[in-house]
Amino acid sequence: MVRRAEHPSQDAPDSKPLPLSPQDRAILELEGPTIAGHTCKVIRIADPGASIDQLRRHVAARLGTEPLLRCRLGETAEGPAWVTYPDFDIVEQLVDTGLDGLAAAELERLVAELFEQHLDRELPLWRIDVAGLQGGGTALIWRLHHSLADGTAAMRIARSVLWDSGSPPPAGGARPAPDRGADDRRRLGHLAAFIGRELADTIRDSPFDGEVGTKRAVALASVPLGELHDAAKRQGATVNDAVLAAVGGGLRRWLSHHHGPLGSLRLRVPVSLHHEGDDAANRDSFFTVPVPITESDPVARLRAVREGTAERKAAHDAELLARLRSRSPALAALADRLERSPRSFALCVSNVPGPRAPVTVCGAPVAELHSIAEIGRRHALRIAVVSIADDLCFGFCADPLIAGDLREMAAGTEAEAGALIAAG
Repeated sequence: MVRRAEHPSQDAPDSKPLPLSPQDRAILELEGPTIAGHTCKVIRIADPGASIDQLRRHVAARLGTEPLLRCRLGETAEGPAWVTYPDFDIVEQLVDTGLDGLAAAELERLVAELFEQHLDRELPLWRIDVAGLQGGGTALIWRLHHSLADGTAAMRIARSVLWDSGSPPPAGGARPAPDRGADDRRRLGHLAAFIGRELADTIRDSPFDGEVGTKRAVALASVPLGELHDAAKRQGATVNDAVLAAVGGGLRRWLSHHHGPLGSLRLRVPVSLHHEGDDAANRDSFFTVPVPITESDPVARLRAVREGTAERKAAHDAELLARLRSRSPALAALADRLERSPRSFALCVSNVPGPRAPVTVCGAPVAELHSIAEIGRRHALRIAVVSIADDLCFGFCADPLIAGDLREMAAGTEAEAGALIAAG
């Protein structure tokens, strides 16, 4: 163990409790015996990697920029809040697994094992486990509770406390909020169309609908971002459309071996509503889009996805859903039904922009950055995507008793992305 005094210290954050937002509290309440409330970033630092002492000094010196990382969850008369943790110790948050020389499959198993474990609520709700990799380099398995940060906020925190100084911010940003002064008739028309899109043609038999247990399986994949972007652009589509089309192709391959044919699957697509410079932990919404699983032509599948996402973006479905939650309990209940029902969508596929140029940690280059997101009680598969420089990294997470052999699914998604690129 390294003594706490050996690491740079930061002044503790303001001792006044900071209440969780309603959205953060709702996420906290989803956690239970079979559902862990955290997200996970798997960061592979290339050779020569970084030692545990280097990493502890590196992170501890930067925690002043993210004071909530030095807080733990507490209770106040108004409900849960972030409270100062006076006994904060970087050694408890940044842990040496003692493992070295891990091959790719061994790393995936380690990530799955750690992901199954709930974070200790007596400590700040984040932890980084460190392991050595085969051929050199270091893996950081960073679990961060979702009530503390969503995907966009996690990338902001990584920029503050992990990447070396000078790392550029992520590409893109939230779309501006829609005009809230529009007339009621237009709003009602949009609401009716939104409900029709979200509830029409709901799936009757999702292969991932089941009561999930405590076990998890994880698989990692990556594709060239620039080439996929260009392939999508040639079809008038976005890289997000290409991600959904490639995932649809990977699912098609997997389903042919494990489930049988399905006409289409509705995929839930989270949409960040963060604004530049905000420090909210969670600010997002979503829409769902059907992806034709029987379509073997990757370009035709991409075009179908493009049409579906374009319709939902033009109607501002994600923003409308966010407003539903804030207007009345009845509308909030409808939003919850859309969000949690396995008949509304089969699985969630999120895509968060990461660093748009190469980054380093302790002077060593970050070779890969993957995100793992928790599954739902009736949604046994989840796919998270994050970009770093010219790579698009996929993280697959599932209950292995319901959706096994994720490695096949990950390889199929890589192959379908390659087919889209080759089609150009």
